[in-house]
Amino acid sequence: MAQTVLGLIHPDDLGITLPHEHLLIDMAIWFVEPTAPELKPLAFEPVSFENISWIMYNQYNNLDNVRLLDEDLAIKEAMLFKKEGGSTIVDVTSASLSRDVLALKRISQATGLNVIIGSGHYVVNGTGCQELDRKTKDEVAEEIVRDILVGVGKTAIRAGIIGEIGCSWPLQDRENKVLSASARAQKRTGAAITIHPGRHERSPMEIIGVLDDAGADISRVIMGHIDRTGFLPATRYEIATTGCYLEYDIFGGNPFYPLHFGVFNRPCDRERIEQIMDLIDRGHLEQILISQDTCLKSKLVRYGGQGYAHILRNIVPQMLARGITEEHIKTIMVKNPNRFLCFVSPSDQNDRG
Repeated sequence: MAQTVLGLIHPDDLGITLPHEHLLIDMAIWFVEPTAPELKPLAFEPVSFENISWIMYNQYNNLDNVRLLDEDLAIKEAMLFKKEGGSTIVDVTSASLSRDVLALKRISQATGLNVIIGSGHYVVNGTGCQELDRKTKDEVAEEIVRDILVGVGKTAIRAGIIGEIGCSWPLQDRENKVLSASARAQKRTGAAITIHPGRHERSPMEIIGVLDDAGADISRVIMGHIDRTGFLPATRYEIATTGCYLEYDIFGGNPFYPLHFGVFNRPCDRERIEQIMDLIDRGHLEQILISQDTCLKSKLVRYGGQGYAHILRNIVPQMLARGITEEHIKTIMVKNPNRFLCFVSPSDQNDRG
């Protein structure tokens, strides 16, 4: 079974799934105020069509842009995905990024979509770091296990996946702690783990090494943001040989990355499709996932972005035109998410180990 904010459901009811999205999120930790005096007013303006052209290329320099906190707007935007045939959204927002499980439950009820939430901790500069430093690996693992088996906080709303577990480069001590704790929680719950890797060519393999040493089932690990940092083909192939999922989750994203993060060869949607075709040709079809990582106002349709329906509206037709079959797409958008979102019993994990 898979676990949504409304309870357990049969895998056949998951349908078309977006495995890495954010319906509500506050990413103020990533906000960078411009240094140029003439740009400072733009940093604090509400997102609008008057400033969206600047925000598109300066996404993290506008405070309003990094906050998705409007529940009614989230419902309207999510309905666009449902109208295109979508069924399930995995919201991987962590507690440090203002995860609001009660609001996510209301969004699920209002839209009729399955909403699955994550548990765990984000990157080293997230909120709550001092509290995290005081906890042991066992305490962090117990926190994740409780979110999955009992409920988040004082609610009975349970998480259905571990993550998004945020990592930087090189890994910080607390990130190593959370990765090891996530592996322990996976062994106790059978949940999959989804990863936000650092912005470096070797980051994914470093993370996989930590998880492997801690006893994680790597076949139930999702390496996210494969298309964010522009990993070399050899790196993608190396990641694929570990057996984890490779998640292309920034479809619709601007190919120019914010310069304060560094200069990366981030692909456009056409190149994402070509890389996916290459992985399919190499026998990795059952490891591929696709999503949009909608986490900024500039990504919403309301503000001129592509929104949650972009893949179904625009990318699937392009995939078909380029020779990816309908069965391939069903595997990527239905069968693969179905597989990792369903819990695996500890005995099954031990058998594979």
